[in-house]
Formats: sequence, C-alpha cells, structure tokens
Amino acid sequence: MPIISRFFGIIIRMFFNEHAPPHFHAEYAEHRAVINIRTLEVIDGKLPRRALELVLDWAELHQDELLLDWGLCQQHQQPADIDPLR
Repeated sequence: MPIISRFFGIIIRMFFNEHAPPHFHAEYAEHRAVINIRTLEVIDGKLPRRALELVLDWAELHQDELLLDWGLCQQHQQPADIDPLR
C-alpha cells in the first residue's frame, strides 16, 4: 500500500484497486481510520481527536490531489506524493 504523505507522525496511504467510495487510510501510532475523500467523513476506524483534525485539515487542502491519486490506484499505477501538512 503506497504511502502518499507523512506529517506529525501520521501516515497517509492508498491501496491499489480498492472499493468505492474514494478513500484513503490514515495511521497514527496504533490507531487507524479510513476517510472518504469526497465527504471527509470517517468510514471506518478511529483516530485521536487532534490527529483526526490534522488529517481532515490536510485532506481538505488536497482533496483534488487525493481524487487524482485514487484514480491512479484504481488503474494500478503509483499515486503521486502529496505535500505534508506544515
């Protein structure tokens, strides 16, 4: 599963050929969550409040890039790196 971004101890990944809706995986320590790219809602899992806020802030800034990466992953192509939250 390719890593597309890392920031503040958070790792953002996408799987190849995943199921709809378009989403990404966020990891922070032992916590995991799946986030819908279009709605920015947690589909599965849970992150600590502050980590989730950072992930959602980052995703809002990079929503278009995330959707492009989703399309690449659906075609089994390497997604582009996305700038971290600073």
